[in-house]
Amino acid sequence: MAEPWLSADDIAAHLGVTKDTVYTWIAEKAMPAHKVGRLWKFQASEIDDWVRRGGAAGDDTP
Repeated sequence: MAEPWLSADDIAAHLGVTKDTVYTWIAEKAMPAHKVGRLWKFQASEIDDWVRRGGAAGDDTP
């Protein structure tokens, strides 16, 4: 079965951050995200890999 696509709210909850932080990470830290119309969609496995590689490292987020 294919992995479901998650919303920005879902990914924010998954990571324990705000939705604003998710959008900042998309723009400034190359967080893996896919634009579908006006919405951003995510796959948890891509996000988890990105976090493990240090993509969210640093303390420069609001």
